[in-house]
Amino acid sequence: MHALIIVDVQQDFCEGGSLAVEGGAKTAALITEYMNQCGDKYHVVATTRDWHIDPGPHFAEDPDFENTWPVHCVAGTPGAELHENIDTEAIEAEFLKGQYNDGYSGFDGILGDPDMVRSQDGFAGPYGATAAAAAATDDTSITMDDWLREHAVEQITVVGIATDHCVRATALDANDAGYEVRVLTNLTVGVSEESVDAALDEMEDAGVMLSEWPGADAFAH
Repeated sequence: MHALIIVDVQQDFCEGGSLAVEGGAKTAALITEYMNQCGDKYHVVATTRDWHIDPGPHFAEDPDFENTWPVHCVAGTPGAELHENIDTEAIEAEFLKGQYNDGYSGFDGILGDPDMVRSQDGFAGPYGATAAAAAATDDTSITMDDWLREHAVEQITVVGIATDHCVRATALDANDAGYEVRVLTNLTVGVSEESVDAALDEMEDAGVMLSEWPGADAFAH
């Protein structure tokens, strides 16, 4: 079985968000086009989301943009929503990560309750997370690895944001967990050219397959 994992294509990581990556909105649209054209290759599709409640030193007033960051993707807020260019119809599961830590890897995430994810009732935490959204994983302990194995997944294709952070961490953890992993590099976008190149080298050295979707160029034009 083959899974498509869409990493963190959220409002705050796209243009206009609090931690925008240039090209984020275009990447979201490309991923949707890819799903429209190639989605039947996958048995299951899941996404990850940063879902911060109180992530400690991950947030900083004077961030270094390597280990510390501006406030972003607070649970239950508009910035944590999936970008509007992502067609969510095919997504079967959402894994929420980083509630109280950095949460770079999707393999740190917990399956979210879709009703509570979208609830705006009450508030919790110092950054304005909604209480219901903060509790969206309270009644489940299902990790991404649990869910993938329940679905007999052996191969994973990873796309999303950002190549040099959460895509990298998710792909490396999937590889370490024994999955056959591919990253479609032109369906990802990163923070800086230097760190993207380093992340791609690290993933390739670890045994992650890197390739591109040929249809991306045609869609871009």
